[in-house]
Amino acid sequence: AVLMRSAPARFGALRNTRLRFRLLALGCFTLPVVGIILLNANAYDEWRHVYFIWAPFALLAAYGLGRLSSALNGRVPQAAVYGLAGAGLAATVVSAALIHPNQQESFNFLVNRVAPEHLRTRYAMDPWAFGVQQATVWLSRSGIAPADGLAAIDLSPVVHRARLPRSSSPDAFVVGHFPEPLGPALHAVSVYANTLATVRRKSDLRAVYETVRRREPFVGSAFDLHRLGGDVALVKEPCAPAFWRTWAHLKITPLDVGDLAPEWKAQGFEERSWPLVVYGAAFDGKCVALVPYPDYPVAGIEVGWSPPLLDDGDARDAMRRAKEEGRPLARSAYDIHLVDGELVYIQEPCNPDDTETRFFLNIHPRRAGDLPDEWRARGYEHEHRRFDFRDRGALLPGACVALLPLPDYPIEGFRTGQRVGDGNLWRASFSSNPEPYRAAYRAVASSEPLARSVFDVHLADGALVYVKEPCGQADMEDRFFLHVVPERVSDLPEDRREYGFDGLDFDFFLNGAWFDAQCAARVALPEYPIASIRTGQHISGEREIWSAEFALGR
Repeated sequence: AVLMRSAPARFGALRNTRLRFRLLALGCFTLPVVGIILLNANAYDEWRHVYFIWAPFALLAAYGLGRLSSALNGRVPQAAVYGLAGAGLAATVVSAALIHPNQQESFNFLVNRVAPEHLRTRYAMDPWAFGVQQATVWLSRSGIAPADGLAAIDLSPVVHRARLPRSSSPDAFVVGHFPEPLGPALHAVSVYANTLATVRRKSDLRAVYETVRRREPFVGSAFDLHRLGGDVALVKEPCAPAFWRTWAHLKITPLDVGDLAPEWKAQGFEERSWPLVVYGAAFDGKCVALVPYPDYPVAGIEVGWSPPLLDDGDARDAMRRAKEEGRPLARSAYDIHLVDGELVYIQEPCNPDDTETRFFLNIHPRRAGDLPDEWRARGYEHEHRRFDFRDRGALLPGACVALLPLPDYPIEGFRTGQRVGDGNLWRASFSSNPEPYRAAYRAVASSEPLARSVFDVHLADGALVYVKEPCGQADMEDRFFLHVVPERVSDLPEDRREYGFDGLDFDFFLNGAWFDAQCAARVALPEYPIASIRTGQHISGEREIWSAEFALGR
């Protein structure tokens, strides 16, 4: 519109006219669509990224309806045009009302709304699992199962994210998104003839176990796999109930590639993944699950797990070696050890909920030059070392264990934890080698400190030694400040002379360590004569936690 106002006189015919408004509506409708096509841009869930074209589309439709009405002579034809438009609008409103509260799944009469599962298999339906919410409400009101008798997928409603209780009991009920392939449904949430969610009982897994327990499996793995009719029984004995936090992954290669669905034909095999909480149970020291098997002839099948169940593998061995090494380098939600070039995260007893949030790991090298080019300006490896427990961890009986290989350059310290959004569930910062700081602690243990506060501050061999006992992880997290006032301002670096002191602030885990319930840090002082020192800890460079000031006189 601004361009129109400033256009030359030859465009004056478009200024403040209905034609200009129609062209603007046409451009707002067509240009985004053409742009997406030409740029091959992403438009998720069909077109929710271009909902804004509804407004110009409605204006164009109203304009077309008005022009059609004007072109027809007589009140009857005009009334017929508006009657048809009103009937179409009423049909949409009535259709949405009939399928309430799932009116977001409304489809017009041009598609097949009668054939079972026709819409669900061809269009995006219920991506936010509203049907699962409704099925859960039905189950909770039915009185047939207590809250702890549910085994269900995660929900993602619009307003908030909720999680149903999960149960490894063989008597639990399963609330599933879309039709479940195993077992008849006790209740289904449907739109037209399309299933959004179901409630069903788990298979009789005790009977499954009795049927296959004396058979030889056709695949031996963390679970033994047995063919049972059109399904696969997975059996593990002995087994910890933590198994139901895992997913089973099957890679199925058919005898004839033509049996595969179109999306799998190019790669020549089908991949299936199932949460075992939906299909399995833990009882009497056994873990049993029943999952659907393909109905076409199979040439081969590979089985995987996430997290992997490594009862006798690398995780158990790493946990044993970590405990033989002695005390962990850090203690928080997980104990963290450094063993043979790997960080080992151990939680005992294990809470499987603590494995679901992503882990972060920042690695601080001794020499910034050892870092990959993209991290040298920052001074440490940052986002590159994030990981999910299911990719690096194992659920063992009574323990959660994760292993993370480290780069081969010398490392000074680590900062790790789990984060949700902008907040930390937990965080731990620690040195890769506590021994030099243990020696510094022993060197000053019998001496009188220069200052006493949250940390006692000593002077030894040209360095300040900070000591605290007892000491915990929280005492080391906040940054330390260290202001050194020289006897002569001219001894300071040029960029510090205007301030009158040298700023040697530091992070504890890069200059200290935790060991035997004590903390000790060592910071070398400048070689010039020092008049006084002020030091302490602060939060975000603003609020001081503690501080101490003392004359040095050297």
